Amino acid sequence: MIEIVFFKRHALWLLTVALLLLVLLAAAIGSVYISPLRVLEILLHRLPEFSAQMVPDWPESYETIILLIRLPRVVLALVVGSALALAGTIFQGLFKNPMADPHIIGASAGAGLGAAIAISLGLSVSWKGLGAVPLLASAGAFLAVILVYRLARSRGVVPIPNLLLAGLALNSLLSALISLLIYFGQDQMHTIVFWLMGGLSGRYWNYVFYTLPYLLAGLAVAVYYARDLNLMLLGEETAHNLGVEVEKVKAVLLLVASVLTGAAVAASGMIGFVGLIVPHVARILVGPDHRLLVPVSILSGAILLLGADILARTVLAPVELPLGVVTALFGAPFFIMLLRRTGSHFTEAGD
Repeated sequence: MIEIVFFKRHALWLLTVALLLLVLLAAAIGSVYISPLRVLEILLHRLPEFSAQMVPDWPESYETIILLIRLPRVVLALVVGSALALAGTIFQGLFKNPMADPHIIGASAGAGLGAAIAISLGLSVSWKGLGAVPLLASAGAFLAVILVYRLARSRGVVPIPNLLLAGLALNSLLSALISLLIYFGQDQMHTIVFWLMGGLSGRYWNYVFYTLPYLLAGLAVAVYYARDLNLMLLGEETAHNLGVEVEKVKAVLLLVASVLTGAAVAASGMIGFVGLIVPHVARILVGPDHRLLVPVSILSGAILLLGADILARTVLAPVELPLGVVTALFGAPFFIMLLRRTGSHFTEAGD
């Protein structure tokens, strides 16, 4: 109990320090090992405040490895993990359900179908350095969310049970379509399945620059609506009586969380359990107040996915495991244990 109180008071600082140390470790590990201290020196040397005072005493190849190969992957892991954790935090707050996750209303399945179509057809479209797979994945996620929202809308309002049911139905339909594409596209089957299992291999700065704006915009919206989200935990009617525009807040947050999911899936493929476990654990540690829960979840999501990516690269090196498989192998047993020990712990929060 004392440890939880200490963590709650210093959560942001502790998580930030842990994240920075993990970034150095992730950038150091690879076929060519570069010490974390050397990685730090290389990164500092790129800053104007330090470059004039430092004389490089490392091979030029080290800078190429760190700045062009490893660092983009590390940063993308941070962005994707943060986006999935933020989306999960929003969904769990809106649905008042600790089992809600970023895949609940079809965004992930829509992205998966878009990517499977691009792979099956062998499309070669590109935009700002991104190929057809992430572009169609983003489009699929967006269209799936719009469809679910329209199906759930009734007489000008969108009841949460309607959203859950519409999302469940659309998820089943889209998953079936993905299975059909895999079945009929024998030549592309391996590529589709590998992409669906998730991973960050072969991702460079263009993926970071594509995904990061969604995360920053989503964070701004989540912080802005954190108080409203707290009040909605008390019930939609109570929140409305306290001045919250419930339908507007639901629509905005659903769109934001779904777009975050789509952007993350488009960049990394299907990665489960980050958006489910991270908000759940963060809520146990720091409470349900979204003004603290949002930043804690983002930092924790970044740490979790970066740690999983390190394991994916090193456990069976030089073979790389699919990242989605790693998160599932560790996430599912951990979550089952957590539920058995603590229950849901989804307490209500006021202002």
